[in-house]
Amino acid sequence: MINIVIIEDEKPAARSLERKLDKLGYTSMINLSSVEEAVEWFGLNDEPDLIFLDIQLSDGLSFEIFEQVKVNSSIIFTTAYDEYALRAFKLNSIDYLLKPIQEDELKNAVEKFQNNRSAIFGFNQQFDLFKQFMSNTNTVEYKERFAVKVGAQIKIILRSEIVCFYSENKATYIQTTEGRSYIVDYILEELEKMVDPVDFFRVNRKFIVSIKAIKDIYTYSNSRLKINLINLESDDLIVSREKVNEFKKWLEK
Repeated sequence: MINIVIIEDEKPAARSLERKLDKLGYTSMINLSSVEEAVEWFGLNDEPDLIFLDIQLSDGLSFEIFEQVKVNSSIIFTTAYDEYALRAFKLNSIDYLLKPIQEDELKNAVEKFQNNRSAIFGFNQQFDLFKQFMSNTNTVEYKERFAVKVGAQIKIILRSEIVCFYSENKATYIQTTEGRSYIVDYILEELEKMVDPVDFFRVNRKFIVSIKAIKDIYTYSNSRLKINLINLESDDLIVSREKVNEFKKWLEK
């Protein structure tokens, strides 16, 4: 018998995982949906053998749980990190299941836990390895400059010169501190992954802004925020309501 806890804030995903485990003959002790709920539960109960852990919960990152309580249970992440990162971390006897979770992958993950039970790291060791790996991975990914075409010339724009990226009329632009804009050959979804999230934040579907370029922030209707940037004021520079809390946390990084 395996004592299993599921930590997942999306109820449909938690129910789906529970059903798939049931087909394999396993039952979860409890489904927890937030950092706060998990901290309280672990403080009052014995550790499970295995935790299925989503990384992003409704009130923060699930890692915050284990910064408040000591847990040595084995872990299987249920997350959306890219396949390269997952493959690398499988070397550390940690398994990852990409959503939506496939039954055969779930079966293999649980069997791997059973077969290697005595050798699998406790969560605290896994957490340290995970943070180290993600830190090393992220440092090499962020672009420091962009090459844009200006007529027959190629102009280099440094990260420090960027006010924001924005989309307009099916094109994507870089706005610079000089007040000029240039078309760039990426869409905003690609740029989000290319720039350092400490310095840049996607406030809505049209804008990614630089922390260094923010001049003013105002409260706005429907619990939103309005931003003025250096050399750029736009009616579309609104932090969408669902991103306001994340934006405020980003401001304080």
